[in-house]
Amino acid sequence: MKRRKFIKNAALTSAGLAVGSTLSSCDESKSKEKSTGAKASLPLVIATWHVEAATAKAMEVLQSGGTALDAVEQGCMIEEANEKGQSVGKGGLPDREGNVTLDACIMDKNGNCGAVVYLKDITHAVSIARKVMEDTPHVMLAGEGAKQFAVSQGFEPEDLLTEASKEAWEKWKVEAKYKPIINIENHDTIGMLAIDKNGDISGACTTSGLAYKMAGRVGDSPIIGSGLFVDNEIGAAVATGLGEEVVKTVGSFLVVELMRQGKSPQEACEEAIGRIVNKPNSDYKNFQVGYIAVNKQGETGSYSIHQWFSMTKFQDGINEQIQSDYFNKEN
Repeated sequence: MKRRKFIKNAALTSAGLAVGSTLSSCDESKSKEKSTGAKASLPLVIATWHVEAATAKAMEVLQSGGTALDAVEQGCMIEEANEKGQSVGKGGLPDREGNVTLDACIMDKNGNCGAVVYLKDITHAVSIARKVMEDTPHVMLAGEGAKQFAVSQGFEPEDLLTEASKEAWEKWKVEAKYKPIINIENHDTIGMLAIDKNGDISGACTTSGLAYKMAGRVGDSPIIGSGLFVDNEIGAAVATGLGEEVVKTVGSFLVVELMRQGKSPQEACEEAIGRIVNKPNSDYKNFQVGYIAVNKQGETGSYSIHQWFSMTKFQDGINEQIQSDYFNKEN
């Protein structure tokens, strides 16, 4: 299933499991990865969604001696340049005013990080985030300031609104009401985590955000601890889905801290989803969140609220899509 259909289809599922149910009782599935305690083969790349071209590029970087940081940046750049994706970089679906605005962040093995929010006219937001991390005293730049910084670093501005995305926006405007409908409008992210041959971890996250969002809206993707978190001693996690709900639980940081407490990546992702669906008055039946994670041993996990979320994994010469297990089994 294409990423852009994911949120809407999830919203149309029927009543979910009782909110009080514990995630520990979820059925095992073939796609559910379990902790084995054995150290995995390195290098390793995982990413949200069906993005084999992106993970292939990241693995190419790692196998040629590049760092995990280089790998996640160059891997994410593949999707940012993919105009047909309509969710990351050039060709992304615009906000309600017709502007394509990008959010991205990156984090290295030492805990250094950089981010850009509401960036216009620059395709490779993830690369600007890395420049913020490495060449400024700041963590985050926003809007016009982020664009000015990008231009000063030699990045060429270009119109990110393609004809296909403009056409989709014009069609949306016919019946759209000007209010923040956040439970059915499609949105997503590419988040990527890599471990290089030295065992060092880095991660990156990039998106054009919620389609037809209110001007100025920023989701979880560029926020360290929400959309992405890396701790080189423990592991890393990245989120996708409705960013507002991820931010409320500081989701990626939570996943890593749960791994610090001894949970496997799979168990940590499940618990983090549990924190969302078990909140009082949670409307989880009408939105989607998914997590992927990797620990220092190279074990991986993924979990989501609803069906159709997937993780792409490249390891031992195999670049494959793995369907995620999910919470709401009642369809």
